[in-house]
Amino acid sequence: MKIASFNINNINSRLQNLLAWLAAAKPDVVCLQELKARDMQFPRTALADAGYGAVWKGEPTWNGVAILARGAEPVLTRDALPGDDADKQSRYIEAAVSGIVIACLYAPNGNPQPGPKFQYKLAWHERLEAHAAELFDTGLPVALVGDYNIVPEPRDIYATRSYDDNALVQPESRASFQRLLDQGWTDALRKKHPKETLYTFWDYRRNRWPRDAGLSSTTSCCQRNSLASWPLPASTVTCAARMAPAIMRRCGWRSGKGRHATMLRSQTRRFCGLISSDREGAVLCDLPMALLVSPGRRAR
Repeated sequence: MKIASFNINNINSRLQNLLAWLAAAKPDVVCLQELKARDMQFPRTALADAGYGAVWKGEPTWNGVAILARGAEPVLTRDALPGDDADKQSRYIEAAVSGIVIACLYAPNGNPQPGPKFQYKLAWHERLEAHAAELFDTGLPVALVGDYNIVPEPRDIYATRSYDDNALVQPESRASFQRLLDQGWTDALRKKHPKETLYTFWDYRRNRWPRDAGLSSTTSCCQRNSLASWPLPASTVTCAARMAPAIMRRCGWRSGKGRHATMLRSQTRRFCGLISSDREGAVLCDLPMALLVSPGRRAR
């Protein structure tokens, strides 16, 4: 099973990119963040025509999350993170797909810090930890997929001092992610690439994309003890990051040409080693993201 995460940053504005990628990459499950659309604006019909069932929790202007399943209808189990009934932000949704519990999350950014937004971020992650512990104790196969808005380690960001005060790199933020791992969850990216530097986001400002000045804040945490019992012969987790359309055009993305498109192909091969050379152009021309793939253990 291939599970993908995509911070789409407005699903209706990037719907054609999404549909083209779905047709080319054929992920089994897709977790989307930042829909930036009301529930009634979600493109359910277009996705159904592409062969994907969906559950979603929308919100105008900000946030919004969804889970897509190829050739199936996800069974919604939860559309909000428990622990605070007053929190109305659409940042968490959970569904069962082919016997696996899929949680799609878009954690708070937390900037500027210190301040109320940072305190909300920490409180939200405390609620995530509590709910994750409950999910872990069920013994079911579970994947917590999405944009955690945390840079887990110093190696997960390019060499810079400009992020020193950013909420994504604060000790409290990193400690919250580590507490998830301490529960027994497996970071899928680190499982596959234990020593590599992996980026899932490049800011469009200050030439960060062309000079590969990125950071990693998107991943999937899988329940370690259940990976071997997942119902399909192999499990794959794909994490992806958004990229601004202007950068896509500058990089020659639409045509699949240019030295930055070549750099992305090289990074994609290095990170995942999954996409063959004859398929790279189709995937890279249509998808504003770098794919980072981490296969789970094969079923016994």
